[in-house]
Amino acid sequence: MSGQPQPSSILVLASASPRRAELLRSAGIAFTRAPVDCDETWFPDEPPPRYVERVARAKAELALRPGVVVLAADTTVWLEGQIEPLAKAADRAEAAAMLTRLAGRSHFTTTAVAVADARGPEVRWHPFAVTTTVWFRPLTPAQIDRYLDTEEWRDKAGAYGIQGAAAGLVRRIEGSYTNVVGLPLAEVVELLETLALG
Repeated sequence: MSGQPQPSSILVLASASPRRAELLRSAGIAFTRAPVDCDETWFPDEPPPRYVERVARAKAELALRPGVVVLAADTTVWLEGQIEPLAKAADRAEAAAMLTRLAGRSHFTTTAVAVADARGPEVRWHPFAVTTTVWFRPLTPAQIDRYLDTEEWRDKAGAYGIQGAAAGLVRRIEGSYTNVVGLPLAEVVELLETLALG
């Protein structure tokens, strides 16, 4: 990170996610938070990457105001050949079903990022998405239950958080680790640097 610290009001994180905020802080990025209430309904036949791109942009639009740069993101988990993404589980039974589907195979985690620069006369959009492949080890129902007992599955796409106890479920990943946590940090920092915010 270079240059003088930027006023924290310039970059606005349109997210209530503590994980995204922690990742930005770890990179020395100054920001303010403006969580938004966004409809995250998946549209039938909508490919998962397109779904998160749409939601990320909608989140950014809700937080947009003149003179700031808004950063919004949305993450989903999906399986090859199955178009409906694995979103946040509504309850423990749904979380168990998701983890059963993920066990012993690979899946994809896609995070779409929408950055809107409203410091000029026109809003300039900088959207991108990153996909990471994750392999889970085989899991028994008892092992899934033990993970569910941690309560870490709540409010997480695919019903797991790789940065917690679920790290023990993951055999390997291909791609960005922070992307699976919820924000592809290297790519975000590179973009913010081009906008003189890094």
